[in-house]
Amino acid sequence: MAKFSVTSFTMWLSCLVLYAQTMHAMKQWPDGRSTRFYDFKVQTMRITKLCNAKDIVTINGMFPGPVVYAQEGDRVIVRVTNQTPYNATIHWHGVRQRLTCWSDGPSYITQCPIQAGQTFTYEFTLVQQKGTLLWHAHVSWLRGTVYGAIVVYPKTGVPYPFTYPYEEHIIILGEYWLKDLLQLEQAVLASGGGPPPADAYTINGHPGPNYNCSSNDVYKIDVVPGKTYLLRLINAGLNMENFFAIANHKLTIVEADAEYTKPFTTDRVMLGPGQTVNVLVTADQPIQRYSMAMGPYMSARNVPFQNISSIAYFQYLGAMPNSLALPAPLPSFNDNLAVKTVMDGLKSLNPVDVPKEIDTNLFITIGLNVQKCRSKTPNQNCQGANGGVMAASMNNISFIKPNLSLLEAYYKKINGYYSEDFPGVPLKFYDFVNGAPNNIPNDTESMNGTRTKVLEFGTRVQLILQDTGTVSTENHPIHLHGYSFYVVGYGTGNYNPQTATFNLFDPPYMNTIGVPVGGWAAIRFVADNPGVWFMHCHLEIHLSWGLSVVFYSEKWARRARDPPSPSGRPPPATRVKSEGMVVGGVLLQRVRGEEGLVLCGATTALALEEDVTGGDFDGFILGLGFEKVRTGVI
Repeated sequence: MAKFSVTSFTMWLSCLVLYAQTMHAMKQWPDGRSTRFYDFKVQTMRITKLCNAKDIVTINGMFPGPVVYAQEGDRVIVRVTNQTPYNATIHWHGVRQRLTCWSDGPSYITQCPIQAGQTFTYEFTLVQQKGTLLWHAHVSWLRGTVYGAIVVYPKTGVPYPFTYPYEEHIIILGEYWLKDLLQLEQAVLASGGGPPPADAYTINGHPGPNYNCSSNDVYKIDVVPGKTYLLRLINAGLNMENFFAIANHKLTIVEADAEYTKPFTTDRVMLGPGQTVNVLVTADQPIQRYSMAMGPYMSARNVPFQNISSIAYFQYLGAMPNSLALPAPLPSFNDNLAVKTVMDGLKSLNPVDVPKEIDTNLFITIGLNVQKCRSKTPNQNCQGANGGVMAASMNNISFIKPNLSLLEAYYKKINGYYSEDFPGVPLKFYDFVNGAPNNIPNDTESMNGTRTKVLEFGTRVQLILQDTGTVSTENHPIHLHGYSFYVVGYGTGNYNPQTATFNLFDPPYMNTIGVPVGGWAAIRFVADNPGVWFMHCHLEIHLSWGLSVVFYSEKWARRARDPPSPSGRPPPATRVKSEGMVVGGVLLQRVRGEEGLVLCGATTALALEEDVTGGDFDGFILGLGFEKVRTGVI
């Protein structure tokens, strides 16, 4: 086969870049006002907590990880290099990824994992978004330590719609295990049962004085009497929802999920994993040290959990440095009313344009299941309820992740990895809350499959999320990628359209909604963002058990608005001949294949003008209308 030089290939790449940039301009992709570059290195780090030392996976050796700062309208480029032996991806939780679904991050949904030694570049524009979000790993249980904040400031000259704070502080709630998280995940899933409780809760990575060997492992904010502070609260926990409060201080909520709200004052807030809340706190109490407390909210029955609170300090300047901190009272672990009270207070700052007419009505049940034991070693593998295997589902279908990115399979029309027959309503209607099947495991099984739902581009969608009591009713934090949505209603019991009341004037605009325990939530959005979008419970064990579904926003070809890859170029080669081929310093991902390497997701480089090393290649198959290019033929 004919070959050509690196110089010739570089010239060809330059022409390709020019053409791609022209196509980019013609299609009017979101163009940031300025560009923020970040370099993330996935690394292991030795850490000592709770009297024990262990290795954890981090970004840039930081726990929590680095903050991504930007302004509304900015373009963000993050180069992620995996220096660990584990697979990795990063999800930009709450970023709506307008026309950049290749950069969303969930493994096997929009990309294959970034393997050891490889690099992947994420690129997205913060279109009409400002506020507090988070990023986290989205493969296995790595997000237990791989997480950090995203802070998006308003455009220059645009003020906050509330009193400007004296200072801002990021507060990230988390969980910590003494065991290795990937080993823990494997052991839990192999057992068929549930996960053990976390060994500690953490506030900005610190357990606080209630835990062993942690009297000095405490996070602290020094405050000036009389000043008002903005706290950006983020729950990055793995399997728990949590209450947060500050002793003797009121919290005024001014933002939820990076959208402004009408000010609402409360004694405490509850955040599920993935949720963010900005609160104003005024240091208007006597000079002293006050506790900031994080404790459990557990709405399910018969689930073990960590009941020791994590403590941080809200310490006034002038307070005795070693004085006892006033305790922060938290609600009881199952106080559903405390959760509802806060949700009742969340309203959008101004009237909003909620879809009034609906094109697509969806009704999706969510909950747990127990499968029958089919293992030859039931004592090892069937430790779920009544000797079964735990599972979770939407409309009684447990989602099975494929071994190829669904976005790539959809984009390249690769058959056999998924079906488009996820039902828009339950296969059977019954009393979901009180009359659910409960003869475990005989009538509590779910079906398995990679079944997806197509949403025609531009449709106005109403989605009812209904909790079920098959195993136990529970508050489920449901996150939708690629969109925010209006939470127009929620309630207890079974959803009844005849009696349900909706707020179509100023409902909160969120990306993660806690579906009430034994109840329902109604959300509305317009399916106007082309792509492949994951919707799932943000309790990681429920995601592992299958409580998720994928939506396809149909169809790019008809809209002539194919998403660019992370660098704004077409998706990558489908096959390369030589292992380790590098384009612009980015090692192409190895996934599977018979002739060379088959790539999954978009792994292109920002610096395409750099030399290519690594040997021969046998054709690129490119998106956005490019022809197949054979070796030696340009």
